[in-house]
Amino acid sequence: MSKEMSVLMVIFGEFIEGQFEEWCIADEQTPDDELQRAMDWACGKGGADCSKIQMNQPCYIPNTIRDHASYAFNDYYQKFKHKGATCYFNAAALITDLDPSQHSCKFDYLP
Repeated sequence: MSKEMSVLMVIFGEFIEGQFEEWCIADEQTPDDELQRAMDWACGKGGADCSKIQMNQPCYIPNTIRDHASYAFNDYYQKFKHKGATCYFNAAALITDLDPSQHSCKFDYLP
């Protein structure tokens, strides 16, 4: 890999197998009540696995609606993006190329 490509990867995010990694996270400007409704859908009818944001699980801390919603939105998006799912959640979410994982809480990325 050329030095120029390495620099571009650092500037623009992770690059894997010809594509950039993307995660779906809660928009910081969305009010908590809207995030809660969107997260309830993602964890319920949406089919996201929200077990890791339950008490005593690796993604419970930080215990905020925004952090829990980000985990739920990303789990849903990664599972279903190849079936047409989007990272929208009624404008409560957005795509980032910065890995939102922190400490013991790892956000999945599926190419």
